[in-house]
Parts: sequence; C-alpha cells; structure tokens
Amino acid sequence: MMIKETELEKEGTRQVRKETEEFIRQHHMAESGDQILAAVSGGADSVCLLYVLAQMREDWNLKLRAFHVHHGLRGEEADRDRKAAQRTAERLNVPFAWEQVDVKGFQAEKGLSEEEAARILRYQALCAEAEKWEKESGRMVKIAVAHQQDDNAETVLHHLFRGSGLRGLSGIAPVRGRIIRPLLWASGQEIREFLNWEGIEFCEDSTNASQAYTRNRIRHQVLPLISSGINPQAVPHICQAAQRIAQADEYLELQAGKWLGREGAVEPGRIQIEAEKLLEEPEIIRSYVLRCMVQEMGKGMKDLSALHIQALEELLQKQSGKQADLPEGLRAVRQGKYLVLEQKREKSQAKSRPPQIEYSVFVLEKGMKFPENLYTKWFDYDRINGALSVRTRQAGDYFYLPGGGRKTVKSYMIDEKIPADRRDGIFLLAEGNHILWIIGRRISEKVKITPQTRRVLQVHVSGGEENGR
Repeated sequence: MMIKETELEKEGTRQVRKETEEFIRQHHMAESGDQILAAVSGGADSVCLLYVLAQMREDWNLKLRAFHVHHGLRGEEADRDRKAAQRTAERLNVPFAWEQVDVKGFQAEKGLSEEEAARILRYQALCAEAEKWEKESGRMVKIAVAHQQDDNAETVLHHLFRGSGLRGLSGIAPVRGRIIRPLLWASGQEIREFLNWEGIEFCEDSTNASQAYTRNRIRHQVLPLISSGINPQAVPHICQAAQRIAQADEYLELQAGKWLGREGAVEPGRIQIEAEKLLEEPEIIRSYVLRCMVQEMGKGMKDLSALHIQALEELLQKQSGKQADLPEGLRAVRQGKYLVLEQKREKSQAKSRPPQIEYSVFVLEKGMKFPENLYTKWFDYDRINGALSVRTRQAGDYFYLPGGGRKTVKSYMIDEKIPADRRDGIFLLAEGNHILWIIGRRISEKVKITPQTRRVLQVHVSGGEENGR
C-alpha cells in the first residue's frame, strides 16, 4: 500500500509540473532563457509557484529570483512569513530579496482600502525589483505571481456582484504586460496536495480567514456553498465562463475598432461619427464604439465609468448643441447629425494642471464609517444620473445646501474670499452644472451618504493639494 501511495504522490507531483508547463506554453508566458522574478509571500500558492519554477529551471534554462513584499501589517506573523519565504528560496538555491512597504501610511494618504493599498504597493515593489534586475542584465524580466483558479472565480463573482461589465467578468488574465500567472489553471486543493506530496512547509495568513473583507466572504462562504450545494465543478465552470467572456470582450473591441475605422472621421484632437449610423447598431456594439472613440483620442479608460458611456448613449439621440463632459479634458457634442468627441481647450486648463482622479463603486454595508479626508470623498451613487467630469468653473455652476436650497459656485468663492486670480484654478467634480465637490473644500448636500444610500461612489483625487492654491 505504501509503495502505491508513493507512486501516486510522484505522479501527482509530475502532473502539477506538466500542467503548469502546458499552461505556460498555451499562453506564451515564458520561453527558454527567460528571467523570472517570482513573488513569494510564504503562503501555499506562492511557495508552490517557486518550487515548480525551480523544478523547471534547468530544462527551460530559466534565470530565477524570488522577491517578498513585507506589508508592515500583522506584526510578528508577517516577520515569520518573510523568514519562511527566505528559507524556501535558500533551500531551492534561488536568490532572494525583500522590501517592506508602508501600507497604513499609503492607505491614509490615498483614501484606499487596506487591501487595495497593499496590492498597489506590492506591484510597485515587484516592478521596481524587476527593473533593477533588468538594468543589471540588459534583458527583460517577467514577474510570476501565484494567482490560482479559486482566486479567479472569486474575482469574477466579486466583479459580478459590483455590477461590472464584460471586462471585469473576464477574471484574472494569465498574462498582463510583464506579469505572468503560471498557476491559474490549478485549484487551491491541487496546490496543497502538491505541497503535501513534496513535504513542503508553508505559512497560513490569519487575515485570509477574516470575514471583514468581501473577497474573503466570497472565498469562505459563497464558493463552498455553490460547490457543495449546486455543482462540485462550479469553480472551474466559472473560470471557463470568464475565459469565454474575455474572448467576447476582445472580439467586440475588435469589431468596434473596425466600425470606427470604416465610419468615423478621425483627426488630431477630434473624432466625428454619424449618430444615426451608430444607433443602427446593437446596443453592445454602440457602447464598445464609444469606448473605442475615447481610446482613439489617446486617453486611458481608467476614469471612464458606465455613467460616462450612458451619457454618450443618450447624446446620440439628443438635438444639436447638447454636450457631455468626460474625463481627461474630453467633451462630446452633438453637432447637427454628428456626434463629435474633442479635446476641450479651456484657458483655465492652461493655467492649472487637472488632478488625477480615481473612481470606485461599492455596496454600503452596515456600520461602514467614512473618515474625514480632504481629497477622498464618498457620494450616494444612486443620486448621480449624468456623466462626471473634473473641470474648472463655468457660468451657472451650483451645489445644494442643507434643506434643499442652491448656491452658485461664484457666490461660494466670493463668500469664502477666494482671490479672483485663483478661482479659475480650482477644480470641481461636476455633473453638468451641478457641482458634486469643490475639490478640497465641500460637497453638494444632494449627494451625501444617508441611511437610505445603497451604493457608494468613492472619488479620490491625487494632486488635489494644489487645487487653487
């Protein structure tokens, strides 16, 4: 019996490496001679990743290093993880380095959740280490991270519950830039079985069991429930669906680009299409074409929300002269039968550089607190109906006061004794002429969080400290 079990374990170990190598080839993640920086937390997934890459090292002629990011959280437990990651790397004869980051400080500065702050700093540290190695070698360095199948399913459900579009429902990409995810094919159970077969130690992060995080509740409550009560193959099926959604998203993006190339008039700083022609297309193609127009203007999609796309959709059916403001200084205008997307040319923008803005939407949970923060604010998302833009003042701008009255931005600036030469340098978060937030100063009463709020829009501004100063 012992012999049979040993043979089974050996076969299981070989299978994990084989599946990983096939997944790497399928997604063109790596090739012979590559330099790979493996992110190692000390947990099961990252330890498995490092072991498998170390096993592949000779056959694939890989140059392998390990890197650990200490988040400055969890005290002695975090120190334990760092030491365990280092021991693992040394046991495998893999060069090891680590860096400690200040998650709490970054979280307070940017107004982010602890999870998001840690994620951003982790990837920043990994990219910086990869670039350092590149300077030494003169060759590209790829970063391997240990996301696996359960993480992917969890991400898809998390985005689904938050109302994401196809891009969010595509899940975790196997490859994104220099980031590769060789274990995305594997379940958490398969990874732990591999570690048990190999007799490999790993650390358990106590925060993984916490129910304070939405993702953890999905991981520990939702996924086990659907796997045990609906279908044992629910997780791989979710991941398969995400892959098909990613393919659909890629196809629709391609079709939108073809439509715009055929029907659009594109010139520097301006794109024009016939509104009626786009209205003839299915709704989903329309939304992708509108997104494509923004991309063609050389602008990123990061700040473009569903509200902006909805405003553009509505503009297709409005009369000439109507317009909508978009992020990064863009404006959409109905001019006769055309919808025109153009770069705004405002005198105020020549004087002041607009701050960077980050949007996120989440469901309000019982007991949730919102700290005082000059450059991060929270709004009742369901009371916002139009597209949002960050701009300087315009004639007719106003905000709501307690009790329902209005006050013009002009009157506010006079009452606050803001010097006249600084008023055009103050940026506003605007919904048309309704000013939701005079950045760094005050927000409109109409969109404040109330006991009836269901969904919250978080807006964080970088560079707001210079707003009109």
